[in-house]
Amino acid sequence: MRGRGGARGSRTPSAPWSRLKPVEMDPLEAMGLPSKGDTRLLDLKTQERYYTKIVERYMSFCSDAGERDELLRRFASLHFSSTTTNERNVPPESTTSSAAADLSGVPIAPATVPSNTKGLSDVLSALRKLREGIVASKRVDDFAIQVYLFCIRLSVLVKHPESYHPAILHLLRRIHPLHSMTSVEMSEVVGYLILDTACRRNDLAEAFALRHRYRVRDAKVDAILDALAHDNYVEFNRLKRRVDGHRAKLLEYAEEGVRKHLLKCFGRAYLGVDLNFLEMCADSEWASLKAEDGVGWELDGAKVIIRKVKAR
Repeated sequence: MRGRGGARGSRTPSAPWSRLKPVEMDPLEAMGLPSKGDTRLLDLKTQERYYTKIVERYMSFCSDAGERDELLRRFASLHFSSTTTNERNVPPESTTSSAAADLSGVPIAPATVPSNTKGLSDVLSALRKLREGIVASKRVDDFAIQVYLFCIRLSVLVKHPESYHPAILHLLRRIHPLHSMTSVEMSEVVGYLILDTACRRNDLAEAFALRHRYRVRDAKVDAILDALAHDNYVEFNRLKRRVDGHRAKLLEYAEEGVRKHLLKCFGRAYLGVDLNFLEMCADSEWASLKAEDGVGWELDGAKVIIRKVKAR
């Protein structure tokens, strides 16, 4: 008995065990921010592997959406909690500390993340980490350009200027002088910067200055700036339909202001106008004009009464 008891007491488990299940970490979330002390993304090979995972997650998000309309709806449904800041003098990213100053103060996490857009939110957060790693490692090559272009395009689509604006500045001011982009890439990035300056930041003078500084020769950009300078909503809306999806997203920032100017012109120039003509010019239905633009005119059948002539 004693021997059996001793044998039983001397047994040891063949392998370590625990009641806790191992935690499965998301490969994108497992990586930390370089500005917060995680140095793994300072390694160039690690950056490339991490970027591959980001692209795979993004492709998975697009595949899950299925149809094009559903994908666009998911892009539009992702809203970020951010504060309005004047980005006219935002410095370019140069070191880890500057990257932290530019990015850590901006909440990248969305205020509300629907389950069908969490994949996209994770991609944007991961791109922020990767950008910090590229800046801290002072990487300037084709890979850095590829990452920044991907980040800019995606951030423009989800209308997140806190991501694409500093990325554009760093790409133009730090990377391009040392490792040139192609002429097509350069034209694309500068075009985004000009349209963002004119539409979101409402600084037409700076937009024209940027066009002159970078010697942009783009007929559509010129036409958009001309439409904004003349508050020509009909031409602006026509151009918005003709540009690609990324530029159209940037034009959305200025759409409301230009349309309201159009409605003010109607209010000053007309006593009444046909409803169909008004809706065609404003590219909006009557109910939307009343609810969203605050139009206080009266509808009389198919005619809109803007002002009534006072009887003498």
